[in-house]
Amino acid sequence: MQMPRNNRSFTQLMEFNIEPQWQQALVSALSEQTERLARDHQGLLSASIQASEDGRRVLNYLQWQTREAGEAALRSVEAGEQDFWRLVHRAKAVTFGSFEVLCNIERSLDNALHCQLVD
Repeated sequence: MQMPRNNRSFTQLMEFNIEPQWQQALVSALSEQTERLARDHQGLLSASIQASEDGRRVLNYLQWQTREAGEAALRSVEAGEQDFWRLVHRAKAVTFGSFEVLCNIERSLDNALHCQLVD
């Protein structure tokens, strides 16, 4: 099924390189921040926070209904709490990326795979 270009969802990816002793604190802070975003902003479709097994990286994935919803939420985070930003500044490197979703493959409750292409 093709979706019109203006209906494409929007994904934000943030990868943090951090010392292993700070990984769990960053995961906790990102979890709290993501819960606030879901509660305070319309349009969050899904989110995921992933930690590398070596303790040195954390990946934060946020998918929004629209680019506008994601950007509005990001602006609120930029003006966010000092404790959160102090922890983020412990990262050796942070990579931010924004992506337009072109294809989703999902498994339904009946175990069927569905592929949704966006033109």
